[in-house]
Amino acid sequence: MEISSIGFVGLGGMGQGMVGSLLRAGHRVVVWNRSPGPVATMVAQGAEPAADLAEVFRQSAVVSMLADDAAVEALLLDPALLAAAEASVHLNMATVSPELAVKAAELHAGHGIGYLAAPVLGRAEVAAAGQLNILAAGAPEHIDACAPLFEAMGRRTWRIGARPEQANIAKISANYVIACAIESLAEACCLAEAGGVRPADLVELLTGTVFPGPVYQGYGSMIAERRHEPAGFRLALGLKDVNLARSVGSAHQVPLPLGDVVRDALLEAVAHGEGDRDWSAVATVARRRAGLPD
Repeated sequence: MEISSIGFVGLGGMGQGMVGSLLRAGHRVVVWNRSPGPVATMVAQGAEPAADLAEVFRQSAVVSMLADDAAVEALLLDPALLAAAEASVHLNMATVSPELAVKAAELHAGHGIGYLAAPVLGRAEVAAAGQLNILAAGAPEHIDACAPLFEAMGRRTWRIGARPEQANIAKISANYVIACAIESLAEACCLAEAGGVRPADLVELLTGTVFPGPVYQGYGSMIAERRHEPAGFRLALGLKDVNLARSVGSAHQVPLPLGDVVRDALLEAVAHGEGDRDWSAVATVARRRAGLPD
């Protein structure tokens, strides 16, 4: 299976960075988005605009990066769209539920289209640099055929399994760990501040000793500096992913007690108007609980 052109759906911050990486690697990319502004931005970088989703699915491969299950189902799981498609494979790179992945794979197979789940680890700036970690699952021959696309967008492709939903479960699990880390950082910074220790000093100590790495360093500095905009990953999407983790846990009889705590904190943040800020803004909830000033 040779991929000569790519149809790309979903031009948020992540999608734009991924399209840019594909263009730099020399791929022909035809783009579609619900709002026209991002399309014009990517056309200026060398992409081609699609008149509609049918044109996207006339390319040899489709890549999508949409926000959630509802968007994927509404836009891309239309039987009429898939029946007329010429694409040989669809890479869904969003974080969606395992149930949607199973449904999408079955629907695509019924129309002779391969379906891969390939969610990613990394924020928008990582996508723009072509340094994502890509979690791929699906038929091995489809993963092999899409290797040039993965190489353009990511620093490493992790083969998770032969069933697409396995990649989504792995990504949901990873985001669950990040959410718990952010909550623990927020609480620890409140504890330090209440006791007269500068949160920035605590974060420097933690990341220079027992917790080096991008999660604690990046989110730790955002929490210590109370810097939650612009959003690299919206808090509302973080709530969605924690709820996905809780759903997977329920389906497999795996208790996630920390998930309930983190879910409630994220939900409280959304209720206080923080949903469009970075999900590090869950720290505002910890500050309110601790009686610390805004």
